[in-house]
Amino acid sequence: MMPPIKFGKSHKNYDRISGKTTLVNHFMKGKSTEELIEKFNNDSTRPKLRQKIRQEFDRRNKLGLTNIVFITKEEENNG
Repeated sequence: MMPPIKFGKSHKNYDRISGKTTLVNHFMKGKSTEELIEKFNNDSTRPKLRQKIRQEFDRRNKLGLTNIVFITKEEENNG
C-alpha cells in the first residue's frame, strides 16, 4: 500500500488558548478538483508537483470520481 501523496509541506498550528499544537498535512486526496486544475495550469508550478497532480487525477479517474483527460500542446495546436 502506498502512502498518500503530499501536496505541500506540513505545518504546525499552535492554539494559544489551550496551549496545544496540531500538525496539519496537505494531501492530494483532500484537495478539490478545481484547486488541482488551477495549480496544474499555473506557470509557476514545479514539474514535480505537476507530475503528482497528474498521478492524482489518474487515481481519481480509476475510481470513477472524475473524468479528466490531458491534452498535450502538440494536440492543442493541431486541432
